[in-house]
Formats: sequence, C-alpha cells, structure tokens
Amino acid sequence: MQARCLATLSLILVASMVLAGNRPVGRSFVTRSEVLARHGMACTSQPLATQAALDILKAGGSAVDAAIAANALLGVVEPMSCGIGGDLFAIVWDAASGRLHGLNASGRSPRSLTLAMLRTNMADGKPIEKIPERGPLSVSVPGCVDGWFELHRKFGRLPMREVLAPAIRYAREGFPVSEVIANDWASSAAHVTNQPGFGAVYLPGGRAPLKGEVFRNPALAATLERLTAGRAGFYEGDTARIIESFLKTHGGFLTSGDLAAHRSEWVEPVSANYRGYDVWELPPNTQGIAALQMLNILEGFDLKRYGFGSVEHAHLFLEAKKLAFEDRARYYADPAFAKIPIRELISKRYAAERRKLIDPDRAAKSFDFGDPLLNHGDTVYLTTADGQGNMVSLIQSVYLGFGSGVCPDGLGFALQNRGALFNLKDGTFNTYAPGKRPFQTIIPAFITKDGRPWISFGVMGGQMQPQGHVQIVMNLIDFGMGLQEAGDAPRIQHNGSSEVTGTRMNDGGQVSLEFGFAPEMERGLVKRGHKVGRERAATFGGYQAILWDATNKVYWGASESRKDGQAAGY
Repeated sequence: MQARCLATLSLILVASMVLAGNRPVGRSFVTRSEVLARHGMACTSQPLATQAALDILKAGGSAVDAAIAANALLGVVEPMSCGIGGDLFAIVWDAASGRLHGLNASGRSPRSLTLAMLRTNMADGKPIEKIPERGPLSVSVPGCVDGWFELHRKFGRLPMREVLAPAIRYAREGFPVSEVIANDWASSAAHVTNQPGFGAVYLPGGRAPLKGEVFRNPALAATLERLTAGRAGFYEGDTARIIESFLKTHGGFLTSGDLAAHRSEWVEPVSANYRGYDVWELPPNTQGIAALQMLNILEGFDLKRYGFGSVEHAHLFLEAKKLAFEDRARYYADPAFAKIPIRELISKRYAAERRKLIDPDRAAKSFDFGDPLLNHGDTVYLTTADGQGNMVSLIQSVYLGFGSGVCPDGLGFALQNRGALFNLKDGTFNTYAPGKRPFQTIIPAFITKDGRPWISFGVMGGQMQPQGHVQIVMNLIDFGMGLQEAGDAPRIQHNGSSEVTGTRMNDGGQVSLEFGFAPEMERGLVKRGHKVGRERAATFGGYQAILWDATNKVYWGASESRKDGQAAGY
C-alpha cells in the first residue's frame, strides 16, 4: 500500500513538472500571470464581486467603496463564508496621509449573559466546558455593518446606496451558483440544518442549491435596502428588534441594546521587519501577531539557501508555528480585559530566545508558552486599490460555515458563532465575560518597503491564516516567487497546537501537505518525527493580493486558484 501511494505521488509530481513547462513564464507553480492595470484593481474569491468592485471604481468610488461593494456582494453569493451577520477587520493604506489605518469591527458578547449562567445554560442544567459551536449561545454582536460605515465615513466617496446597489440587485434577482460554492454550501449546511430559520433561507426546496441553479434572497435584499440610510438600519429599528425577539424565543441572549451599543474601533496596525520588509497585522483580539512571531523566529534561518520545498524549509516553519501558537493560546484576547504584552511578543529579542528551542533535526511534541516580559473557519478575504493610490486589505467572516446557523425571521442572513471561541475556564486571557470580544481568527495583512506600500494581501481559512501569511511572505522574499506564484505554490498546514479554548498540544500535532510537494520532503519530515498526511486544496485557505509597482505606477493583481477567485483591473 505504501509503495503504491508513493508511486501515485511520484506520478503527480512528474505531471506537475511537465505542466510547469506550459505554465505562464515557465514558473514552477504559477497557474496564470498576474493582472496588470493602472487605474484600479480588485481581487476577490468570486468574479461577480470583483466586477462589482470594478464598477464602483469606474464610477469614481474609492478603494474603500469598492471593498464594501465586493464584501456586500460576497455575503449574497458566498453566504456560508461571510455576510452581515459576521465581523470584519481591515487595513487601509491612505495615500493622502502616507500611513496605514487599522479597523477592528468585531462584536462583543451579550451583556446579560454571565459566565456562571453560560456554564449551566443547557437543557438538562448540567455544567458545560465549552460554548456550543452552533446555535443561539454562540452568537455575538455582528460588527460587519458598523465596520462598513466606519470605513465609508473616513474614506468613502460614493453614497452607500450606490455602493450597496450590486448586492441588493443580486440578492433580489438571483445569481447562478458556481461549483465551488455549491459544494461548500452543501457541506456547511449539513451542520446547521436543525438551527432555527436556516432552512427557510438557505435550503430552497429542502436542499442546498446545485451548480448552475439561480438562488434568490429577497429578504436579504430588503435588509440591505434598510442599510442604505445608515448603520441604524441594522443596529436599531426593525432589524435589531427581530434579532432580539428571535434569539430570545430560541434560547439566546443578544438584545437590541447590545446591538445599539456596538461600535467599531480604529486601531494601530503592528509590524515586524522581515529581511528589510515591514509586514503589518492587526493586534489582538485577532491572531495576526502570530504571523509576526513566526516570521521573527524564521528570520534567523537561511531559508533561501535551503530552498522551497526542502525538508529544512518545512521543518523550521512547522516548529516556528508551534512556538507562536502556544503564545497565541496563552495571550491573545480582547485587550480591554487583559494586559497583553504585544510589543514584547513581536520583539526580535523574544524571537531569539524562542528560536533556541527549535531542534533542527527533531520535531517537538510540545512547547510551553513563553514569558515575553522576562526574556473549519469559513471566511472571505478581498483587496482593492484605486487610482489615487489607496489600498484596502479586508477580511470578513461568520466563522464556521453559516456561522451559528441561526437565521432570524425575514432578514435573509445567518448570525455568526464567534462566541464559540471563548474559553470557559477561570483566569485565562480569553475567558468569557459579558460585553467582551472573543478571540478572532480573521486577519488582513499588508507589506510596506521603506515606508511605502508594496503588497496588500490575505489568506482566509481559520488557523491556516497566520500560517498562510508566513508562507506567502517566505515565497515572495526568501524564494523569489512572483505575486501569483506565491499563492499558487503548495502549502503546509499544522493542526494540533494550542487552541484558544484551552486544549494544549502534547503529541506534536498533525502536518498536512498540499499535493505538489516532493515525496522526499514528506519522508524527511517523518524521519524528523512529524506526523504527515495529504489534504485537498480547499483546506489550505484562499489568497488574494495586490502589489504596487512604484517604478511603473502599475498595480499587479493575483487571485486564489483554489477558489472561484478573480483579479481584475482597468
């Protein structure tokens, strides 16, 4: 059996090498060349959303207007991944001020639900150790809509009615479901078919829509129409009252008061310099600084000499990931409820100390979190750029496929289940509390060089996101790949490191390799003590990116080959 598997992998590798000769510009992994344009660019996971963003740019809209339009439309056509029932984070390069702005548009837990109540809030009254992943108890305030209006207030040009018009039109008139989305729709729906209101919205005729079928959501169109007059159309009035009433009926605690009190927060992005390039992420409650911690550790190794796909490349990456994720489990949470040593965690000094723990010849079974003071999520990522030099890196999600699965009557969307990421143990940074933001997996990214914009990018997909960010940066800077090839190259994912809900790694975890790596690398990792398997492409995230070529004044766009993605410009 092992010999047969290795033979199959060898055939796949040979086939990929043959195909490489026919690929654009002869690069090993690239599936297509980058899209080049001077006046504007949009890169999203669905062509309809990309085209909507371009239409907004051509009508005089800003990069932020285009990003909002694309995000709103993705909530219509990829409802398992995103929508107005979820949260949002963004990094904006403002050409006028020459600086980056960060927005945390994540919502908080219900103020009327205490930790003590939550621990026993089950039908049988028995204590629980974890918030259920689905259902009303997992719901926190959706921050997406407020995020749109904050971004628009600061950087928008067109009226919101015009920005939201494409999403409203496709929700009302319908859109043909693509093969990738149809598959994800069906697999995600299987987990939430029993949740209140779900089937009425997302299972027309009692099943998920098939490839090529036209799906309409007139209830969502009506909800989006109410937003054209302002954020109050979501956080106050009929929409808020319906959400509160529906959740109360089904055992939830989120109220219209929680919705009305919600506000997004402008935050300062944080960075680490990696071989002369500044890589930017948002601070906790996101997991963005995990990518910076990993890059700081990896900077101490000559990855270029080892080469992409080498055993050393993979082993060092995996060990750096394990180290960073132990700190992630210990320290990452809502900074309003805990003093998080962010500067120390992303310092070069701390990275040097953590780097000493890596054995170059052996995989670690476990690591402890450090002391820096002393020494299957579904998401959409998109990026846009306009003719004035502004660039937006935006990520938005309802967390697991279709979030909580709870769809309030007549609104046309599912509420997120981010509350499931809280810890119910006493005394941890991420322990549940009323009015607290849960740990967040979704992270946008940006790279600057000498204080000027270079690349706006992101990789969607739960805990894969910081791992994906690091691999993109390594591919670009260490291995000399182009913007499209950096995303097309096969990826590595490690599962099993500490979870924010309290589980710690003690067996080394599981390494998943995407097809495209040589069998020799897999054998080398196994020899070092890693447990290795192969996975389908969908588990390795989704990438979008825009590069600014300052010399020629041209945008380069790249889009994920594993999704329905499209990069387009004009």
